[in-house]
Amino acid sequence: MADTLEESEPLLSRARGGSGRDCPRGVLTCSSVQESPGAAARRDLCLDQAVVLIEDAIQYRSINHRMDARSLWLYRWYYSSSSQWILSFTIFLILALAFVETPSSLTRTSDVRYRPAPWEPPCGLTEGVEALCLLVFVADVSVKSYLIGWAQFRRNPWLLAYLVVLVASLLDWTVSLSLVCQEPLRVRRLLRPFFLMQNSSMMKKTLKCIRRSLPEMASVGLLLAVHLCLFTVFGMLLFTGEKDAGQDRERLTYFFNLPEALTTLLVLLTTANNPDVMIPVYSRNRAYAIFFIAFTLIGSLFLMNLMTAIIYNQFRGYLMMSLQTSLLRRRLGTRAAYEVLSSVTAEGEAHPKRLGVKPEDFLQVLQKVQLDSDHKQAITEKLHSRGDGLLSTDEFQKLFYEFDKRVIKEHPPRPEYQSPFLRSTQFLFGHHYFDYLGNLMALGNLVTICVFLVLDAHVLPKDRDDFVLGILNCIFILYYLLEMLLKVFSLGLQGYLSYSSNVFDGLLTIVLLVLEISTLAEYGFPHRGWKPATLGLLSLWDMTRLVNVLIVFRFLRIIPSMQVIYYVFAIIGISLFQGVIVAPRNSSLASVNGSAPCGSFEQLEYWPNNFDDFAAALVTLWDVMIVNNWQVFLDAFRRYAGPWSEVYFVLWWLVSSVIWVNLFLALILENFLHKWDRRSHLQSFTQELEDTSEMTQELPFRDVLEEPTEEELVEKLSRHPHLQLCR
Repeated sequence: MADTLEESEPLLSRARGGSGRDCPRGVLTCSSVQESPGAAARRDLCLDQAVVLIEDAIQYRSINHRMDARSLWLYRWYYSSSSQWILSFTIFLILALAFVETPSSLTRTSDVRYRPAPWEPPCGLTEGVEALCLLVFVADVSVKSYLIGWAQFRRNPWLLAYLVVLVASLLDWTVSLSLVCQEPLRVRRLLRPFFLMQNSSMMKKTLKCIRRSLPEMASVGLLLAVHLCLFTVFGMLLFTGEKDAGQDRERLTYFFNLPEALTTLLVLLTTANNPDVMIPVYSRNRAYAIFFIAFTLIGSLFLMNLMTAIIYNQFRGYLMMSLQTSLLRRRLGTRAAYEVLSSVTAEGEAHPKRLGVKPEDFLQVLQKVQLDSDHKQAITEKLHSRGDGLLSTDEFQKLFYEFDKRVIKEHPPRPEYQSPFLRSTQFLFGHHYFDYLGNLMALGNLVTICVFLVLDAHVLPKDRDDFVLGILNCIFILYYLLEMLLKVFSLGLQGYLSYSSNVFDGLLTIVLLVLEISTLAEYGFPHRGWKPATLGLLSLWDMTRLVNVLIVFRFLRIIPSMQVIYYVFAIIGISLFQGVIVAPRNSSLASVNGSAPCGSFEQLEYWPNNFDDFAAALVTLWDVMIVNNWQVFLDAFRRYAGPWSEVYFVLWWLVSSVIWVNLFLALILENFLHKWDRRSHLQSFTQELEDTSEMTQELPFRDVLEEPTEEELVEKLSRHPHLQLCR
């Protein structure tokens, strides 16, 4: 009985633990619309508010924004796909300017020995494009600040930083034009990655995770520094060169002075110069190996792995907190939508007997929500499966549990054949084992490619006999064509096209077929002594390599993305090291290849690795991040730019290889452990999953996530700055 009375009372009344405040005159609510006295206007506003609140819940957005009719229209327009596409393209465009701006990356090679003079854009061209991008960002921050209100804007550090970065960029842009694009340093280039970070919730979360990990990482970093210093001093005392030639060689090569010894052991910490650094003294006395083994055990195998463990532990804690915040935002948005729609139901009734949402009102709102048709259909079916009457709070919330499921699209029904033979054939070639056979054939194709690459490695094209290779290509392409036709027969054309893998393989098969037909039409069928590689510009050998590359594409499904950290360090590297690596003929500091020391930058011909343009800087940073032979880069830039250059590369190693890579490893470990830990799957939610749905990212963590309490939701709704839910 108490529950019935409690349900019939307004949510935010004093009896329910709300703020207990009455709505002041002039405050915008569903029941006190100032724009129109008509009930239709009040109802339309309530429905629009519910639409926006549900969309906020779907996208895990904050609901603390303006809720009047004009602001709601602007809010939905801002988060529409077209507006967000324009914003994303603007971010991509302003970041891509680094490839065209001075120093331009528009050259065939980055090798300082062969690189021609790059094309430099005239002053005002890239600046004009940049001005358009900055205007888009000005509009972006203006719309955001208006929608959330000045009070919320002042408490948002990301938006305040957004405004500061825009002002600094516009001032620097003005300086560039006033100096006719001859300024020595463009500060705004360093600020451009902020536009990407500000509009990416994942990057914001990553930065917060790193910030939370810094104290523990600093303690391990201090241990690493002490470890390096102790072994550096010990090594300089041990390898004095007074006992034998091996010690003298070790001292002159690796422990000549304190900076040289510190750099040597820092590189050894990454195992990049192991065992080179140990060989001079180890060849004289095997006992010296104890020094290097002890250093590697303590530094590489213990302290570096301890750093990984700390980052993983912090990442796990922050991941749980982030998922908890996302769950709260989703529940808060749906609960706010329920309260708004409840006010529509209660409007016109002085003493409503029961609060709730009319199903027809909810369906009307659902049709306006920007949501894929599969989820809309799932929610509609769940709504129709219940009885008539108003939706209670729990019933309304359970409808949105469908958001926690990723709906798998049902494929079109297969064709029905009358003949028993055709039905058996359909079952055979429509089975997933037939896909395994196709993958096995593609693997066999790749094996034959590798075999012929090895056999013909030392054979000139004019001496090759392409008969066997031509026959094998025909066989494999005919199989791919037969595979495609049989799948279309078994699944139907629409069913075949409903699988993205089939579309990819089908397009690839058509391209391969066209190339093969063109080859046969040009050169005829393969025969003994067939050497079409020597005939004309359309070489069979070149075409075969093209076909082989396309076959390899059957196994490609993932394309990695570039991270912001590369952009920042590349711009800094260009500012510090542009032009320091020069061709041997232009500098007395660079030795010719024949007289250069073995393993040096010059002897290995690492000339394309430089910071003369943005593209070359990205490749150089990648090579250093791999830490294979990165001591070569340290030595070269120390000789060409000065000893201070080592600070830049050590910082890059710390940020990329130690922090960023370990953070990525923590993400992989966390997903792997929860994927295979059966305890992380709640039985109740697993049983509710239908055959047409699968789990999203949040559902496997539901056992460690806490559902927001009624009091927590009520308290947060009562403090909404732009919507007073009172009845």
